Amino acid sequence: MTDQTPENAAENNPQAGENSPQFAIQRIFAKNISFETPNSPEIFTIQWKPDVQMDIDTKSKKLDGDAYEVVLSITVTAKIEDKTAFLVEVEQAGIFAIANLPPQQMAHTIGSMCPGILFPYAREAISNLVNRGTFPPLNLAPVNFDALFASYMQQVAQQAEENQESNQKLDS
Repeated sequence: MTDQTPENAAENNPQAGENSPQFAIQRIFAKNISFETPNSPEIFTIQWKPDVQMDIDTKSKKLDGDAYEVVLSITVTAKIEDKTAFLVEVEQAGIFAIANLPPQQMAHTIGSMCPGILFPYAREAISNLVNRGTFPPLNLAPVNFDALFASYMQQVAQQAEENQESNQKLDS
């Protein structure tokens, strides 16, 4: 973690001008953490062959100046047969100073690069919570946030195209 802001980044790098792209992590923090074992202690008597599902979501908002908050939400549910063994929800957040990026690169930075930075922290929190619940270790696989972001952008473009087509039909 660094306290470097876009303003002092230029001071520390003489080649960085006022209009050069700038990125700095200002803070990484846990925004919300939840761990539930709704079927305990009975769940501990069943053979451990869980079906594990992971859901990921991100959201962001602009703060003051060039600061952005990015929140990576991960929900992991482990079920045995029809019973939930555990449910873990982690919202890992970060405040990032981002300046002088073209709109497309800004969207990619906020939608892919920042969640990629936050994921190892969320993965560690989830692993620790599962361990404290006395379940076998859970090691989440790496996530390709570039592919997720590209898929999201493709969906947005497709929705915009469909909306444009439906508006044209209404105008006819």
